[in-house]
Amino acid sequence: MTFKLFTEVPDFFKILPKDWQESIMPFWGTYKTTTKCYVLLENNQIMAGGLVFSTCPPDMLYAEEEANSWLQKGYLYLGFIYVLEEKRGRNLGSLWLNELKTMHPKQNFWLTIEDLNLNAFYVKNGFNYIKSLYHDGVEEGLYVYKNIGG
Repeated sequence: MTFKLFTEVPDFFKILPKDWQESIMPFWGTYKTTTKCYVLLENNQIMAGGLVFSTCPPDMLYAEEEANSWLQKGYLYLGFIYVLEEKRGRNLGSLWLNELKTMHPKQNFWLTIEDLNLNAFYVKNGFNYIKSLYHDGVEEGLYVYKNIGG
């Protein structure tokens, strides 16, 4: 398994669910200079990946003030983290997060989740629940990871 900064971002978008593609692809031209894509590859195939934003991402514009407060504190936003369905259960999400933290040992991160069932996953991976945000009546949990060296 190889973890790497990925420049062929449209190839990563192809593995995402259609609704996720629709919430990032139209905006990618605006974000591509301030966002990095990291993937896990196995035999040159994308198994998992995600985006690391240094500006307010399109899916957080509803809470832009909150997003900017974390970004101004030096936290980067993790979004569109995805593991291929057929590859789930192999700890690839944890591996992706750990590789990212290893690559950026002094960096702090934040993210939001709509699927609150993922709480245990993110807590297990060192993230702390901060608060709930609401978007169109849907609750999202806001989580932060404070790196020991950060």
